[in-house]
Amino acid sequence: MYGRRGYPLQPSAVQRFLYSLEILNQTTRRAYDSWRLPPIMPSQSVVVNTDGWKTMLLPDCIERVKVPSKIPKKQYLEEGTYPVISQEATQISGYWNDLEDVFSVDRPLIIFGDHTCNLKFVDFDFVVGADGVKILKPKEFLDGKFFFYQLLSFNLQSTGYARHFRKLKEYTITIPSLEEQQLIVSILDEAFENISNSSKRVEQKLIDATELFSSLVEEKYTDKEGKWNQKTISELCKIGDGNHSSKYPKKSEMIETGIPFIRGTNLVNGRISDDDIRYITEEKHSTLKKGHLLTGDVLFTNRGEIGKVAIVDERFDNANLNSQLAWFRCGKEITPEFLFYFLQKGEMKRHFSQSKTGAALQQFTIKMIKSVSISYPSIEEQKEIVESCQLMQKRVEEITQIYLKESDSIVELKQSILREAFNGTLRIAEGLAGQS
Repeated sequence: MYGRRGYPLQPSAVQRFLYSLEILNQTTRRAYDSWRLPPIMPSQSVVVNTDGWKTMLLPDCIERVKVPSKIPKKQYLEEGTYPVISQEATQISGYWNDLEDVFSVDRPLIIFGDHTCNLKFVDFDFVVGADGVKILKPKEFLDGKFFFYQLLSFNLQSTGYARHFRKLKEYTITIPSLEEQQLIVSILDEAFENISNSSKRVEQKLIDATELFSSLVEEKYTDKEGKWNQKTISELCKIGDGNHSSKYPKKSEMIETGIPFIRGTNLVNGRISDDDIRYITEEKHSTLKKGHLLTGDVLFTNRGEIGKVAIVDERFDNANLNSQLAWFRCGKEITPEFLFYFLQKGEMKRHFSQSKTGAALQQFTIKMIKSVSISYPSIEEQKEIVESCQLMQKRVEEITQIYLKESDSIVELKQSILREAFNGTLRIAEGLAGQS
């Protein structure tokens, strides 16, 4: 690979990067192939016999329980003696120290989020958090983990901030013998552990790829011969951000179409995403002069999730932006694309992380931004470096898309296994089948 003047573009770095991504791609495919296999190969298996299985409505399968008290979310402790379990997605939402508020668990039970539909298997003492927590304690003829897996198989989805337990109560629970329940649980435990481990390995590979990309961008941005110029960003670019005054648009002032009002959440994978774009009127736009954007401006999130970047394309010429974002308008010495990749290199990410301020809302202030120093070569060399970075970024995006598709497949695979477990088509090893 050669630049416009015939000089090599340090192909070793690019080739090393592409080779690493190819290894990642192969690892991803192998993991995906393993996900698509059943927990036990068909040649070694038989179908579970469902003769004699009973069915009961869910309310008839659970015991009434008395909850000591429910702790408001704002009172949760970051550390404490007893875990707080709420309807949120995380298993443990906080901690509490008062023994009088503890719910004692003598048999495994399930927590159901009435508003969220989140399900949690719990086999330890805990404190009930906030509102919307339903404690489902199965009767003794139901294994707790078997009951949990069967509830997961229903795949009940939240329809917003509403009560969903009334829907869950309508489901029928399938009840084999306790011995069969425990056998099915052992198979599901192993299957889901394998899926989880494969998923974690691929996720780590993608993290590795992102870190590799940042480090190789850093390598491309190294002035090895000491011939590059060096200035602060404020000397190379005009810098601004969104309006912070009382003129800032209220939610009620947003309209369906008009002037795009870009937020930090609209910066996705180095681009401005059309999804969930908000709009303001021409009149409102004219009062927010600080945030007027031009094609080629580089956007940077300097509040909240610091360090996301994008370049304004023609779709968003003359758009506006909120106070989470800063914009850079490059002068004649530096290209927007060169600045775009400079802000993504590993050294800069570490700098943002170490320098950010603000306890409630993390921020990298405009004053901090202006003092950042950039080493840069000629415009021609900048274009060659950008070309190399774009090649590396394209490969990262290709691998990321593969992973996202396969993440969706993991969810469907888990649901498929759960359906098999409770409709009698789950395959189990012949040696185990004889025990049931």
